[in-house]
Amino acid sequence: MQQIQGTALLVKANGISISYDNTGSGEIPVIFIHGFPFDRTMWDPQVSALHQRYRLITYDIRGFGKTEAGAEEASISLYADDLIAFMDILEIKKAIVCGLSMGGYILLNAVNRYPERFAGLVFCDTQCNADTPEGKEKRFLSIQKIESGGLSEYVDGLMKAVFAESTFVNNKEVTESIRKTMLATSPQAIISALKALAHRDDRCELLDEIDCTALIVCGKEDKITPPQKSEFMQAAIAGSSMKVIDNAGHLSTLEQPQEFNAALSDFIAGLLR
Repeated sequence: MQQIQGTALLVKANGISISYDNTGSGEIPVIFIHGFPFDRTMWDPQVSALHQRYRLITYDIRGFGKTEAGAEEASISLYADDLIAFMDILEIKKAIVCGLSMGGYILLNAVNRYPERFAGLVFCDTQCNADTPEGKEKRFLSIQKIESGGLSEYVDGLMKAVFAESTFVNNKEVTESIRKTMLATSPQAIISALKALAHRDDRCELLDEIDCTALIVCGKEDKITPPQKSEFMQAAIAGSSMKVIDNAGHLSTLEQPQEFNAALSDFIAGLLR
């Protein structure tokens, strides 16, 4: 199934219209779940590099990009239900799924509830922990700031957190692109996702129940989910492997795409042998 690059597809799943891209071909697709507060275009470096070898699907989480927000209150469980319904509509019984940051939270939720739907897992710059009380308070202060018209101020603060310092010097095109994506996102979608993040469950005690081959990737300079979080997950998920990427922060997929793509491609190839 080959999609012409640049043409977004739409499908109705779990009561909302989901915008997605579907490129390449292969019996078992690779589905990418973007982080907060971005959209599916954050995976462009992976799609460009790997679409000739694998079937790659990127989609916008509800409320982000061109996907409808729907009327239901957002939650990590609802986002996970969207993923499964999306797979059902596309008649995908099993997939290799790659999630970054909030995408990793969604993936953890989904694999705990629907383990039979996954052929491989890639957790990028994420963690299994719930928010601490301090973390929750920070999210609700951010909501107040955004509701008061401070989206630009919020985005500027988040920019400093998601990138390694060297990225601002060496890859201005990426930093500017991400800033534009965040500023173009609906403030209500960001607020809804912040509430979902604040109320998410801790899933650390469920990691040892995962019976699926997993790769865990983390930027060495990730300030939001530092490598220690990834190390904990790798130790708890039996048979999992880990890749730490130098000169990368929370968005290792964009900051060092060649190194990330090499690790991802090797992982996928190993699963499909």
